Amino acid sequence: MLLATDLDGTFLGGTDADRTLLYDIIRENKDLRLVFVTGRGVNSVLQLLEESRLPLPRPEYIICDVGATVTHLETMQMVEPIQSRIAALWPGEQVRERMAIVNGLIQEDTHQQFRCTFRYDEGTDIAHAKALTTELSCDLLLSAGTYLDIMPKGVNKGYTLQKLLAHLGVPEEDVLIAGDTMNDFAMYETGITGVVVGGAEEELVNLTAHMPHVLQTQREGAAGILEAMSMHRAFAAIVENLTIK
Repeated sequence: MLLATDLDGTFLGGTDADRTLLYDIIRENKDLRLVFVTGRGVNSVLQLLEESRLPLPRPEYIICDVGATVTHLETMQMVEPIQSRIAALWPGEQVRERMAIVNGLIQEDTHQQFRCTFRYDEGTDIAHAKALTTELSCDLLLSAGTYLDIMPKGVNKGYTLQKLLAHLGVPEEDVLIAGDTMNDFAMYETGITGVVVGGAEEELVNLTAHMPHVLQTQREGAAGILEAMSMHRAFAAIVENLTIK
């Protein structure tokens, strides 16, 4: 079994008690594989693992940059041939150069590979950004009402997760995904069983409302993941005796 989870608002969300319970379950069950699937960059995730107030279980793999990078944590090696295929789709520095002319876009001052992140607001010319993205043969992703990501064509959290599962030989029916914002939506589009945790972005809630494989829970963060585990065939045995508040 494998848990593929977003970080902020999801795996890092909820009460300290719920988070501690979830993290302990993961540490104690060696058959439970953990993959972080996040918009954070690799360095941000590494810093989080070292400095988190509540110690985090270490994932086997980290899918970062909204799916643009995938790394084996123990060796810090990018997973091939997945990463090379993503890199081949990325236009490079011309993305920043072209997007610089869009009114209201503010580029994030972080090192990124195979992806560009900007902040936007109600004054941003989104239509212009979309037109330029099409010309660049890339995809544009809006999330959390704040972030605008330019991604390699067809690359997102769902794409890279499915490629990784195939690489590892993990059946999709043994996987649980968890998220809370629109950059997680591509994971639910794969058809893999998932949970949208409490407090999630309204658009994500609306778009997944009629997906039969997606549980929408009022429980936030770790508690929502624990609830979904209790209802998933592959995970139920390890949480069957828990009382989830």
